[in-house]
Amino acid sequence: MFKKILIANRGEIACRVIKTAKKMGIATVAVYSEADKDARHVALADEAVLLGPAPSRESYLVADKIIAACKATGAQAVHPGYGFLSENEGFAKRCEEEGIAFIGPKHYSIAAMGDKIASKKLANQAQVNTIPGYNDAIDTPEQAVEIAKGIGYPVMIKASAGGGGKGLRVAFNDKEAFEGFSSCRNEARNSFGDDRVFIEKYVLEPRHIEIQVLGDSHGNVVYLHERECSIQRRHQKVIEEAPSPFISEATRKAMGEQAVALAKAVKYQSAGTVEFVVGKDQDFYFLEMNTRLQVEHPVTECITGLDLVEQMIRVAAGEKLAFGQADLKREGWAIECRINAEDPFRNFLPSTGRLVRYQPPAQQLEQSVQTLQGAAYSDGKFGGVRVDTGVYEGGEIPMFYDSMIAKLIVHGKDRNDAIAKMREALNGFVIRGISSNIPFQAALLAHPKFVTGAFNTGFIAEHYANGFKAEDVPHDDPLFLVALAAFVRRKARERAARISGQLPGHGVQNGPDLVVVQLGAEGQHTHHEVKVPVFDNARGAADILVGGKTYAIQSQTKLGELLMTGTVNGKAFSAQVDRVAGKNPLALRVIHNGTQLDALVLLPRAAELFKLMPYKAPPDLSKFLLSPMPGLLVDVAVTVGQKVLAGEKLAVIEAMKMENILVATQDCAVKEVRASKGESLSVDQAILAFE
Repeated sequence: MFKKILIANRGEIACRVIKTAKKMGIATVAVYSEADKDARHVALADEAVLLGPAPSRESYLVADKIIAACKATGAQAVHPGYGFLSENEGFAKRCEEEGIAFIGPKHYSIAAMGDKIASKKLANQAQVNTIPGYNDAIDTPEQAVEIAKGIGYPVMIKASAGGGGKGLRVAFNDKEAFEGFSSCRNEARNSFGDDRVFIEKYVLEPRHIEIQVLGDSHGNVVYLHERECSIQRRHQKVIEEAPSPFISEATRKAMGEQAVALAKAVKYQSAGTVEFVVGKDQDFYFLEMNTRLQVEHPVTECITGLDLVEQMIRVAAGEKLAFGQADLKREGWAIECRINAEDPFRNFLPSTGRLVRYQPPAQQLEQSVQTLQGAAYSDGKFGGVRVDTGVYEGGEIPMFYDSMIAKLIVHGKDRNDAIAKMREALNGFVIRGISSNIPFQAALLAHPKFVTGAFNTGFIAEHYANGFKAEDVPHDDPLFLVALAAFVRRKARERAARISGQLPGHGVQNGPDLVVVQLGAEGQHTHHEVKVPVFDNARGAADILVGGKTYAIQSQTKLGELLMTGTVNGKAFSAQVDRVAGKNPLALRVIHNGTQLDALVLLPRAAELFKLMPYKAPPDLSKFLLSPMPGLLVDVAVTVGQKVLAGEKLAVIEAMKMENILVATQDCAVKEVRASKGESLSVDQAILAFE
């Protein structure tokens, strides 16, 4: 077994590999860019080596620097994680030539299966059903349009070296095929250093289901069941689960055996994933093979009890698999939510900056296990919650890499149990300083079609076609949030009433009547009359009467703590209560099940006076193009005096490895260009001014 390995990656996956290596008694070496000098994976490793500047093409993607770091530290093996060099045939071969074990498949397997074009040709030769398409590299956008028309729209334009949603577009007409080819090629070149692009038929209403395979150097290959990955936004997975709620045992077995046959055809060693597109009649087609560990591997670990990183290390060290196909069982149901640094209410734009507060639910809910009826919280065990992360409170989310903050994984006895546990875990995930997609995840988990399993890869595009709004997260009992706001405010007033030295006759008095003013847009507020007859300070308990309902709330959570746990009418809950930053520092923000309530809790007379307060409209910024995110201004597509039609491209911003095209929302004329190509932009910085 290896004595020391180097992890050629960053973020949560680097931390994940380090954790298993430590469990196995193996020393670890981290590598990092200048932007990651204070990163969590650097602190966790036994040694760390600086690679270079922040851009990945100058650090994490430079094979020579990785090899040099191995030699300098005496690392015997390299684990590439996912992304970066994980599916780079040349890097794997170079490691082998330098006498460094590559903890992944052999370079010839990567060449055959990691390349999307080559893998489809090989699958055809092996008589595996593949989707109709053009499987050679395409040179020009004009050629792409002709090929797309020949296949028939819609088509999928994909980078050969792509993955993780990068370098992929769906086109429904000639214009989209032309533009999608160029955009795909640019993204592929920047993210993977390989700009080859191919086209295939886009299957309508498909399911994305993948099979986890594991092979050793002794010719043994097994499949570790499937993962359902159909909940995607812009072809980026959002929620993954294992097993799939859709396929039958017969289909599961057929897909698994086909995946194993394909892996054996290329003498596959290590963990890999064979992806299939599955039709509504459970007919399935080979899509591609990812010759690396997948982001969503924890759900497979939960239901099988295997540590896939450990298995990869053992296979790379020459060990034989200690189990066969018949030994692999499924236990329970696992779901993973990707927690990303993005603002779902602003079209999922990247959100970078400092994590002012970061409290994963695994830490918080261990203290309140009653919130899940006594379930034990542990790392990856049945009935537990697991958080794989590469960040920490006070750390930075940089603009140079992907947007993932953490992976939140739960394991339940069945699918309904897993969904309930995930919803509760999301309630307990505290993130402040940047925006996250937690409200969106909460909405997805509560959606009736997700709960019943009646979805496909078009689910998000269909149900959130016009973006994601606050009203897309309906609460099953919205008055509960009002009651929580009143409870917290009354508790604060109870504390204030006990402060000594108050002016006689002017001390804080607590009557039963309060008004919760639910703050709405453009000054449209809703007033809720609330009664709190008695507040029991010793027990932290009160009956809150609002809207004809009574909420008996008990909570020992201290004032100022963001995560509030307790019971309401005898049922356990966890929610987040915070002050609203910026607009009204006296307001409370209550968050539960993804729904957010901003409210002022006032005495009745103060509420009457508040109704008289004038509404101050925000300034009109419609004549400016503002940067919706921090990022690099890659292109300004217009000039001063140019007339622009609605829908035309104005500028391109690159952030977190993704190109974001800004288009005109209406016909206009450009008055002034206020930012230059290559400039680093801040949020809401003006790029253009219009007439």
